[in-house]
Amino acid sequence: MKSEQTTIGICGLWHLGCVLCGAWTKLGFRVIGFDPEKSRVAKLSKGQPPLFEPGLEQTLVAGLHEKRLRFTDDIGDLHACDFIFIAFDTPVSEQDECDLSPLEKAIDGLADTVQDGTTVIVSSQTPVGTCFRFRMQLQRANRETELVYSPENLRLGQAIECYLKPGRIILGAESDVAKNRATDLFKVIGAQIIPMNLASAEMVKHAINSFLANSIVFANHLADLCEVCGADILDVVGGMKSEERIGQKAYLSPGIGFSGGTLGRDLRVLSGLGAKRGGKPTIYDAILEFNADRKNVIVDRVVRLLDGEARGKTIAILGLTYKPGTSTLRRSLPLEIAQLLVRTGARVKAYDPRADYGELDAAPEFETCSSIDDALRESDLAVLLTEWPEFRGFDWEAGGKLMRQMRIFDAKNFLVSAQLSAKGFQYSGVGRGHMGGCDAA
Repeated sequence: MKSEQTTIGICGLWHLGCVLCGAWTKLGFRVIGFDPEKSRVAKLSKGQPPLFEPGLEQTLVAGLHEKRLRFTDDIGDLHACDFIFIAFDTPVSEQDECDLSPLEKAIDGLADTVQDGTTVIVSSQTPVGTCFRFRMQLQRANRETELVYSPENLRLGQAIECYLKPGRIILGAESDVAKNRATDLFKVIGAQIIPMNLASAEMVKHAINSFLANSIVFANHLADLCEVCGADILDVVGGMKSEERIGQKAYLSPGIGFSGGTLGRDLRVLSGLGAKRGGKPTIYDAILEFNADRKNVIVDRVVRLLDGEARGKTIAILGLTYKPGTSTLRRSLPLEIAQLLVRTGARVKAYDPRADYGELDAAPEFETCSSIDDALRESDLAVLLTEWPEFRGFDWEAGGKLMRQMRIFDAKNFLVSAQLSAKGFQYSGVGRGHMGGCDAA
């Protein structure tokens, strides 16, 4: 397939859609990005993405400059596209339930828009069974239209690289025509393509995210037990990863739990399928329950480190986005923890290098700071919740002098190498022996 002769449409222009626009433009294709939100399209047409992602703005600006990329709020402009990606970041409720309305509206619009031979590729996360329904709807309007499912596998902060070097591509299709068309497109990426039917591809995404979620909850519980018995979770995890059946890439990083909605959404889908089998509780229900309580465990730990009373104390929060490398606060667990700490009666000051407070419905209840120094000044305890590299590179000896008490709770075990105890701090990690921990590497 010659990229310069192929036009790709992208429906949905928040994180996933913008990354796809940048990636396929970078691969040499003509790309048209569509989103119904006019203000978002206007900003993107000037090279301004709706959130921070390393390299994204530069990639979009290059595509616009080379006239291989344009944006529109009219879905009819996708009529001549050979391939159209459904790339909305599927909204998730506070109960981790999917809102498919943006995807459904896009499918409705495409049913009246696409030309013969167009292949629609769903990359948004969808509950199993959704893509089969979407395919039937498109084919009722045009029998020559095909739909496949290829779930996104992005990591915030590394999204473009993840998309262009995915390791493998899951491809769900119901016909050889659909599979062959999509394979011909994706082979330019150079990754292994694993074909299966639509339902299997959707289940793969649910299964991967649920397995990762289970690993996070497992590691958190293991860390809590390490604190009880005097073991060090870092040594325990290192020993576990030496077992070849587990491996070095195992998702065993104890901390504050998972957030963002992505993992919870897939757990909720599998929990719902379990309910259809007779209503008995599933392991997925238990994972959701344990993870939901993790923020309370972290808050209780903070209060204990403040000698059992947070009221009247000052807490410096370091990191509010749910992952480093992004500006979004959507479904951020660090944000939730900061809000819970406000309710303890403490004065809470927070610093994050990229947080977009404009996403919030109301001003935060805590103080937002413009630097690490501002957050640490006169604080009784610093709490690290997001692993931004600048926290590791910070001059902690100077920062400690700004604090009322040199105490830090590293809820991600991110600052172990900083040797903060040797710098005079009362340092506490997660799962690092008895309560209070140590930072001996």
